[in-house]
Amino acid sequence: MKDLKQSTKQRFGALDFDYPDEAIETEIVATETGVDNATAAKLVQIAQRARNLKGHGLDEGISTRLLVYAGQLIAKGVEPVAACSMTLVRPLTDDPDMRETLDAAVATFFVQ
Repeated sequence: MKDLKQSTKQRFGALDFDYPDEAIETEIVATETGVDNATAAKLVQIAQRARNLKGHGLDEGISTRLLVYAGQLIAKGVEPVAACSMTLVRPLTDDPDMRETLDAAVATFFVQ
């Protein structure tokens, strides 16, 4: 990718986007996937923990889109830990230590 010249950038408007707040993101995940609010809230909490690692081993945090993918698998009967591994952990990093950290976050919410 090539960075635009400053004079070119000034010809466009810009908006900053961030993740929705927890309640709204939980509602989005529940609505888009059909999982209950408790499951959606757990997924959002996992994402919030992972987002805190951005810049500390992760290039990107877990997006709302990835949460929807996890929720869709759970709604179709995939075990939650497996669904999270497939959609939230493995796509984000190949680093074994970071995967272990993210797997631990998933286990905090879905392993009893």
